[in-house]
Amino acid sequence: MSHRDVVHAAPPVHPPKVASNRSLVAKLALIGPAFIAGAWQFGPGNLTSAIEAGSAFGYALIWVILVSTVLMIFFTDMSVRVGIASPLSMIGTIKQTLGKPVGVLAGCGVFFITLCFSVGNAAGSGLALSMLFGGSAVFWTLLVTVAVGFVLLVRNVYKTVERALLVLVALMAVGFVGSAFLARPDWAAGVSGVLPSFPAGAELLIVALVGTNFSINAAFFTSYATKARGIRRDEYADATLSDTIPGIVAPGIMTALVIMVAAAVLGHTGQRVETLPQLASVFEPLAGQIGYYVFVTGFFAAAFSSMLANATAGGTLLSDGLGWGGSFDSLRTKFLVGCVLLFGVLVVAFAPGSRIQLIILAQAMTVLVAPMLGVLLVLTANNRLLGDLRNRWWHNLFAAVGLISIFATSVLLVLSLTGVIAR
Repeated sequence: MSHRDVVHAAPPVHPPKVASNRSLVAKLALIGPAFIAGAWQFGPGNLTSAIEAGSAFGYALIWVILVSTVLMIFFTDMSVRVGIASPLSMIGTIKQTLGKPVGVLAGCGVFFITLCFSVGNAAGSGLALSMLFGGSAVFWTLLVTVAVGFVLLVRNVYKTVERALLVLVALMAVGFVGSAFLARPDWAAGVSGVLPSFPAGAELLIVALVGTNFSINAAFFTSYATKARGIRRDEYADATLSDTIPGIVAPGIMTALVIMVAAAVLGHTGQRVETLPQLASVFEPLAGQIGYYVFVTGFFAAAFSSMLANATAGGTLLSDGLGWGGSFDSLRTKFLVGCVLLFGVLVVAFAPGSRIQLIILAQAMTVLVAPMLGVLLVLTANNRLLGDLRNRWWHNLFAAVGLISIFATSVLLVLSLTGVIAR
């Protein structure tokens, strides 16, 4: 089938309902795909950057989270519309419209990103459990990896993962909202932090915050979760209000709260904190061991949920890119999921140096592929194949801003890693 055939093979146009008479329960039943994307983006690398931002610059960088969250909503929405309107998967659509090599490259690109994320997720989950229960962080990393592998081996993987992630998102919310109230931040200063400012020395941290909160790979994957969820064209408006927006806003709020916690407990001291144990220990004078455990429990939930979503996404998209199909339950997909998990635990077990620095480095490497995925997602969302759900002019306006941000993030972090820009 030629590109022209695909373009004109759009399904009959049935405008999505702006409002519906569905019950609240029916609307809540649409929750899932965007929460998976949110859980993936809200991992150890995200939290490490937020901790550093709050301890070094107080409340000044909260605006970065606001901007990143808005962009993430628009890119996730594009992916949701592709998942609803295209008869094929995201990569299947790319192959058919842009060529098979481009689709294979996209699948390999997402897989590379998930390998990088797997390192941070494995290191973060092991670190959190060692802080909660003592013992070797590597041992806990291995145990958590086995637990995630077991979850992903069950039948109806998508439903299992979705339910687990919704519980973990709720656990994260309790942990970080509780931490914020224990830390007693300056809420007025937090509100003023939504106004853009560029403190001296914060340039690369701003880039890192954009890179970790505007997770294009998580947005890219949402189309698969949308198809697995079976969301229909007439459910798009309800899904946007009950899943897409809250699913992306929730991790944005929690990241902002982490910045506020770090700013409240250490921002006034001028001490720059870059590790979870340093920050968590500050809660002991405020609330004893309870505050410490509340914060670390939230961090573990973030690492575990990100590990679960990340491995699922990596295996699914590479399988689809290689022409093996995008099913969550196929044996080939599960084999590739196992490869993602194994890579993370092996790097954590054998890589030398600080685990926190390992998380930051692995997170930074993901920006090498993000620009390509962003361009492919925007091109696919503009395809006439989507009919009435293709991008409008205002979608493309935000898409352009998002692509500029992705490219700027990639260039600046590469310059930093190569030493062109001093950290």
